[in-house]
Amino acid sequence: MHIDIVGLHAEHAPRLQALLGDDYRVRGLAGFSATGDITADVVIANRITAQEAERLRGRLLQVPGAGTEQVALAALPSGCWVCNVHGHEVPIAEFVIHAILEHALTPWRYPAVLDEDAWPRAYAQRAIHGEAAGRTLVILGYGHIGREVARRARALDMSVVAVTRSGHGAPDEDVRYAAVDTLHQVLPEADVLVLCCPLTDATRGLIGREALGLLPPQALLVNVARAEVVDERALYDALAEGRLGRAALDVWYQYPAAGGAPTPPSRLPLYSLPNVRGTPHVSAMTPGLLDRRYRFMADNIRRLQSGAPLENVVRAGR
Repeated sequence: MHIDIVGLHAEHAPRLQALLGDDYRVRGLAGFSATGDITADVVIANRITAQEAERLRGRLLQVPGAGTEQVALAALPSGCWVCNVHGHEVPIAEFVIHAILEHALTPWRYPAVLDEDAWPRAYAQRAIHGEAAGRTLVILGYGHIGREVARRARALDMSVVAVTRSGHGAPDEDVRYAAVDTLHQVLPEADVLVLCCPLTDATRGLIGREALGLLPPQALLVNVARAEVVDERALYDALAEGRLGRAALDVWYQYPAAGGAPTPPSRLPLYSLPNVRGTPHVSAMTPGLLDRRYRFMADNIRRLQSGAPLENVVRAGR
């Protein structure tokens, strides 16, 4: 069986080859060919255009992450299965909890080096900081990531409101559920709003000027979903004008292209605001994530080869 890993994940071809063994042939490619059929049995890629999808002749498109918004699903041949993979929820949940604690404890107020020069003034001017305990955390999107965030937040004695499409969830959890169409009713309660929902037509721009205006002025917004869930201009204005306390952003509105011109992460200078903590889409990037994801993908490829049911099916082949 022939497997091509295309794009950003091409460097991990040796990892997958080692997991699958010599009965499989794994190749890493910087990109798809410009013309002709794409004939690998399995293609692993998180981005595929409609023109590329139409040329795909393989049996499985395995997305090496959870999101499929960059995959032209409708253009794929009917016989091609599409699966995704999770495994990122643990490091992302830890990233979110770090952002919450940083917001509460305000470590940026302290000197980077506590030496003999900084120590007297720093001690004399010690600031009171906050606590996570007792605060209300609103989580928009309650899938793998949202549940892991909630579990850790409850350990900090935070109150958790999970916003889902239906407004329902497992009744044994110490979580209050709200339907997405009542989001504006719960936002005024949010000391922290965490976004971990997929990007769809329904969620694009869902957090706009009105929603941001309903948050308390000292609230923290954490976005580990997709940048476009939040209206870019509305977010910039709320932060720049002090109507939103702080934002921790790990996802962005613009991404650099390989070999392209320098690209800022947003069209507006969000990254320059003092109340923005920006990171370069790294919340999930741990050795544990790679191990979990590639073991899952290797197992799914073996399932395809043996005729067993595939896991994490996004679209069934027909």
